[in-house]
Amino acid sequence: MKLQHLAPVFVALATIATACSDQKAQPELTKSGLNPQNFENEYNGKATHLYTLSNTAGAEVCITNFGGRIVSLMMPDRDGNLTDVVLGMDSVAAYFPENNQSDFGAAIGRYANRIDHGRLVIDGDTTQLPTNNFGHCLHGGPTGWQYQVYDAEQPNDSTLVLTMLSPDGDNNFPGNLTAKVTYTLTSDNKVDIAYTATTDKPTVINMTNHSYFNLSGDPSKSMKDHTLYINGSTFTPVDSTYMTSGEIITVADTPMDFTTAKAVGADITNFDFEQIKNGNGFDHNWVLDTKGDISIPAAILTSPSNGIVLTVYTDEPGIQFYSGNFLDGTITGKNNKVYNQHAALCLETQHYPDSPNKPEWPSTVLRPGETYNSHTVFAFSTAPAQE
Repeated sequence: MKLQHLAPVFVALATIATACSDQKAQPELTKSGLNPQNFENEYNGKATHLYTLSNTAGAEVCITNFGGRIVSLMMPDRDGNLTDVVLGMDSVAAYFPENNQSDFGAAIGRYANRIDHGRLVIDGDTTQLPTNNFGHCLHGGPTGWQYQVYDAEQPNDSTLVLTMLSPDGDNNFPGNLTAKVTYTLTSDNKVDIAYTATTDKPTVINMTNHSYFNLSGDPSKSMKDHTLYINGSTFTPVDSTYMTSGEIITVADTPMDFTTAKAVGADITNFDFEQIKNGNGFDHNWVLDTKGDISIPAAILTSPSNGIVLTVYTDEPGIQFYSGNFLDGTITGKNNKVYNQHAALCLETQHYPDSPNKPEWPSTVLRPGETYNSHTVFAFSTAPAQE
């Protein structure tokens, strides 16, 4: 056979090889459109990755071990269309504190919410914690666990176990502490989050998940049309620095009353009410009437536009409802969406803020030989369109 006859064969083979190479080079994106390669990085000498949980119903949860963050959460709407219901970023580097001071989706520790002036007293010993928010210690301090890398193990397609080895003195908190966060995506579209921790010295712990929810799937639109029910007839008021006073007061006849579901936006700018003014919207802890019974809904959030319903279950005594007041349009998230004020809201299950300094409230102290346990479920379903 003459060489010129072989030329077309070589060209064809080269074309096939190039096509195969290009195909191989193309990363497989998640259902939410994330490129896992954008989460292959390193922070403080520890490797970061993106982990994908899936179930037989087609739902998907993507989590990075940087901060234990839920990056995307795909759930079906009333028409069966998969919808990403949380805010997040397209790459892990976008979460790094030098690029973005945010708590999007994070597994917060050691102490979710605020500790008054960073003053921590355990058994008569006083520890000064860093103050990183209006003179208080917020969410574990400036290098809380949302800015640290968890060790990760994925035993199956629907479960991720994250472990944080927090040394004695981490943000000045006492005790070597080992904490675990187990994310499970169930077959019936629940995101089950179980927290455990042990310590070798008396310390405090109060973990939560800080996902920002917009159930419409379009964070360019406000979530103020979402309806919210909170199973709490009392709340803990705050001063202008967002610190609790120690009081527990009724929600009755106030804008804080969500015991009957109402639109989030109904009272969100009612600054004639001092608590709305102090919080610049809603940024308060509700005392749950569920009394630790995880079988009773703590909160129910519904998007009227697509019928997605989020029901929150928890064994925690409180829930922080934060209405995205500090989002200001300076952050651009997934799919180049700008996150404006009230683009999303948070429902953070927790012990009450500043519990270490409020001995009359449920204790957050953890001692050697004890195990901290906390359990929260984000259950998703759909509701039919209103007539």
